[in-house]
Amino acid sequence: MSLNIAEIPVFILCRGLGTRLNEMTEFRPKPMVAIGPDPILLHIMKHYASFGFRRFVLCMGCKCEIIRDYFLNFYARNSDVTIELTTNSVEVHSVDHACDWRVTLAYTGELTMTGGRIARAAARYLGDAEHYAVTYGDGLTDADLDYHLSHSKVGTCSA
Repeated sequence: MSLNIAEIPVFILCRGLGTRLNEMTEFRPKPMVAIGPDPILLHIMKHYASFGFRRFVLCMGCKCEIIRDYFLNFYARNSDVTIELTTNSVEVHSVDHACDWRVTLAYTGELTMTGGRIARAAARYLGDAEHYAVTYGDGLTDADLDYHLSHSKVGTCSA
């Protein structure tokens, strides 16, 4: 069976209370802390996308409205736009982040632990997919994501 990596869901755990980054996470969730101009979360997604992944499920909890707002206004935040105030229509002129991704914003609870968060999101959004990936919303890595599939392993864990 040939895998279509673009259809493999990547569950990203975005609940983090951010207690160790308190001064940076007082008003934003840990995955939204900026590294350069972009939040950690976008760097993680770009890394997965560089291997062909296109389907992301963000398992949100604490301060999820910040993540929701970011993606609902993604192109308005990252492009030149014109807004027609009488009709509230928006014309996007230039796109600095051209992403052909499908991003699901899944609220999985403020205090739900890791396993419960994955279970809740998977029950709703895994579908009939046999393969999936899970990562933390602050787990930025340069890991070779092809390794798991190319070695026919049941699971791969990096630390």
